[in-house]
Amino acid sequence: MNAFSTVGNPAAKPSVGRLCLHAVKRALADPLIRAGLLLGAGFGGLADGIVLHSILGWHHMICYSMDCQPTSVAQLQLENTQDGYFLLVVWLMVLAGTAMLFRAARQAGLEASGRVLLGAMLAGCGAFNFLEGLINHQILGLHHVVPGSPHQFLFDMLYLANGALFFVFGVWLVRSRRRESQRRYCQ
Repeated sequence: MNAFSTVGNPAAKPSVGRLCLHAVKRALADPLIRAGLLLGAGFGGLADGIVLHSILGWHHMICYSMDCQPTSVAQLQLENTQDGYFLLVVWLMVLAGTAMLFRAARQAGLEASGRVLLGAMLAGCGAFNFLEGLINHQILGLHHVVPGSPHQFLFDMLYLANGALFFVFGVWLVRSRRRESQRRYCQ
């Protein structure tokens, strides 16, 4: 039996891939989960920009040298401006996610809970960090977590692992809350 054998055959058991895709579509239809994903991605970006770019100064959005240390005041100003645009975009994501959250609260049903919102935010944060690390650190090489460090690759991989862990834990929180409410209301 292949993935397409269930088409037109209601008695056939759907494949795991079809079930996962259906679960993802159902989750993304929930306005609370959509708001949480966007808020989580925005907060993940703010944490990256504030902590790694500004406070620790490990890297900028776009690095122009191997160790990401500017060679002139003009270059530092350019890198800070690019970081500012990045922070503006993630701030707008948080603003949009907050608006979506208020809209979801007006439509709240049985699934509205802090656990679902927290799970969706962790999943959004993890997805943002994983994709940002994969694209900017590994594929495009725009910057690394700790550029120039002898352990640069390890820090990049830990950043990706952190993103994946947040995403998986967030999805687990959302799914566990949904299973709990289904048991409560289906009995």
